[in-house]
Amino acid sequence: MISIVQFGAGPLGRNVLRYLYDRKGIHVAGVVDLNPELAGHDAGELADVPANGVSVSQSLDEILKTAGEPPRVAVLTTVSSIAGLVDQVRLSAEAGMHIVSTCEELLYPWNQHPDEAREIDRICRENNVACLGTGVNPGFLMDFLPVVFTSTSRNVDQITVERVQDASTRRIPFQQKIGAGLSPDEFEQKKADGILRHVGLPESVDLIAAAMGWELDENRETLEPVLSPEGTDAGYVSISSNMPAGVEQVGSGFVNGKEVIRLVFRAAVGEPRSYDRIHISGEPEVQTEIKGGLHGDIATSAITVNAVRSITRCRPGLNTMLDAPVPAWFS
Repeated sequence: MISIVQFGAGPLGRNVLRYLYDRKGIHVAGVVDLNPELAGHDAGELADVPANGVSVSQSLDEILKTAGEPPRVAVLTTVSSIAGLVDQVRLSAEAGMHIVSTCEELLYPWNQHPDEAREIDRICRENNVACLGTGVNPGFLMDFLPVVFTSTSRNVDQITVERVQDASTRRIPFQQKIGAGLSPDEFEQKKADGILRHVGLPESVDLIAAAMGWELDENRETLEPVLSPEGTDAGYVSISSNMPAGVEQVGSGFVNGKEVIRLVFRAAVGEPRSYDRIHISGEPEVQTEIKGGLHGDIATSAITVNAVRSITRCRPGLNTMLDAPVPAWFS
C-alpha cells in the first residue's frame, strides 16, 4: 500500500484524486489546498466518491500530525510554472515524500529552467527522495511515446508529432488557456503576456533531443490563433465566425540548421477531427495515428496516478520520463 498526500484540489486535482481512490494499492492520507473555501471539506465528496473522513487541509503539517504512517508520495497538481513549484517540492521532500507533479515545465527543465532544475535536484538528493514531472502532454504523447517508437529504428532523420484536439470536450480552464472565445485583440495581448499557450512544448523538444543524443542549435516555438470558420456554441462560451477558437503551436528542434524535431499542437473548440499522429522518418519509417486522440484530462490523471508506483523505484533527485520505470496501470 502506497500512502500519498494530494496537493491541489482544483478541477485537475479532483479528477486525479478520484482516480487515486480507485486504486486498492493507494491510500490517500490527506489533501492540501490553500483555498480557504475548501478547508474542512471531505476529500471524497470533492472527488465525487463516497465521503471518507479525510478533510482538506491548508497545510501539510496538519496532515503529518494525524497520519499514522508517514506518507510516501506527494502528488502535486498545482502549478504549470516550475518557479512556483520549488517550495512545494522542498516541503514534500523534507517530509520524506517522493514527488509526482503535473507541472508542465518540470518534464525536462535542464535547458529551459536550469536554476530551478538544479535546486529541485539538490533538494531531493539531500532528502533521499525522487521527483518526476509527467502528464499526457507533456509527459507522454508528444515526447516519451515517439522516443519509445524509435526503439526499433536503425536510424532516425526526423521526428514529427501532431496532436489535434476538439477542445469542446475539455474542462473550462483548458479552453480558457487556449484562448477560446477571446477577441483577436485579447488573444494577441495574452499571447504577448505569455499566458495564452500550451505549456511544455520546448521541454518536450528537449526531452526528445536528449533521448536521441542530438545537440540542438535552436529550440523554436511559434503560436498562432485558430479561427472558427463558421462560429460555434460547442464550448463554454459562444464563438462567432472568424474569432479565436483555440491555438496552434509548433515546437521545432534544429541540428546543423535542419529541423529534426517538429511538434504540432492544435487545440480548438469545434475542431472537426481529433487525433494524435507520430511520424518517424528513418529506417524503418514509422507512421502511427490514434484516431480520436487520447482524452487529455483522463489520460493526464491516469498517468499521474500510475506514476505513483514508478516514482518509488527511481533514484533520488530530479528524474524525467526517460529515467523512470514505465508508469503502467496497477490495481
